[in-house]
Amino acid sequence: APDGCPWDREQDHHTIRFHAVEEVYEMIDAIEAGDDRELKEELGDLLLQVIFHAQLAMERKAFDFDDVAAGIVEKLIRRHPHVFGNNSDADNTEKVLTQWEAIKKAEKEGTEHQRDSVLDGIPRHLPALSRSEKLVKKARKAGLIPRDYTGPLPSMTQDEIASRLFELTSLAQASGWSAEALLRKKTDRAEEELRRLESESVSRSAADADRR
Repeated sequence: APDGCPWDREQDHHTIRFHAVEEVYEMIDAIEAGDDRELKEELGDLLLQVIFHAQLAMERKAFDFDDVAAGIVEKLIRRHPHVFGNNSDADNTEKVLTQWEAIKKAEKEGTEHQRDSVLDGIPRHLPALSRSEKLVKKARKAGLIPRDYTGPLPSMTQDEIASRLFELTSLAQASGWSAEALLRKKTDRAEEELRRLESESVSRSAADADRR
């Protein structure tokens, strides 16, 4: 500005919010293709999105690119006490991930982003299948998976499961529905039920503690 790109000047955080998603998928394509030249270009495109948002934020006096860079440096140091501090207990991947989640939860306590539920922190705009997988993983880890989600596992190969998913997608489309939208709605309902179960479990634990 004032002689920059007219299109750029019309944008804000909201109008370009999904551009970063597209760039990430193009980066993944480059990685899976083993194409370093394309990967370099896609990383640049993704970096442009970071710079664009930082510039928009600077112009409204919220933060700038240096603040973004400093923030991630501070976060990485804070969440790696086994590297930068005196904590030597996290000596394997499982312990590191458990410690990471505990530190992240502590960071957000007392803020508007406080995570009161074990299911908090799953981005709602994830693709439906990715969001469903994360929800199930968190719920299973916390022991929240209801009985009708469990039972004997069917004897199916990876290819058979993949074929079933593809068949269901085809069936949804043939019926005039979007498999993505259907799974998103189902995941929303499942999350509501899992949160209800979590709340009941917390209430029972509190009642048991009071009786003791």
